[in-house]
Amino acid sequence: MPQPNPDHIRELTELVNTSPFPAHMSMRLVSIAFDRAVLELKTAPYHLQAYGILHGGVLATLIDTATFWSVYLRQPEDAGLVNVDLKLNYLKPVANGLLRAEGRAIRSGNTLCYAEAYVMDSDREVLAHGTSTLMILPGKGLTLKSTKFLLSLE
Repeated sequence: MPQPNPDHIRELTELVNTSPFPAHMSMRLVSIAFDRAVLELKTAPYHLQAYGILHGGVLATLIDTATFWSVYLRQPEDAGLVNVDLKLNYLKPVANGLLRAEGRAIRSGNTLCYAEAYVMDSDREVLAHGTSTLMILPGKGLTLKSTKFLLSLE
């Protein structure tokens, strides 16, 4: 298994966390590893719907993003990803607090990947669970200064 480049992980995390949509959502990528990704979102009044609870789209965004980054390190350096479906269940309403989304890659194939994610509150109570299928896009990878993987000395 190739070794992820720590410089790439730092650069990627900074890029994700300063990109317009994650910044707009007050969402941040906390960690990324093979088959795993963790995101956090501190809720704010603009995340709430008319009934005073978190809008379902916020939970869907967390699940979409956590599943996406959980499969990222299994992809070749030059490959991108796009979500082709997202399925989720809302399990408990929430109005405020720090939310944590944990994504886990279940399968990474040559064309499609499949992943799941949980969104939890600060007590680690599950608020939503979802799955996502992602398509691998050869030649559409991110262009960062650092390589995705360390060179093997074998």
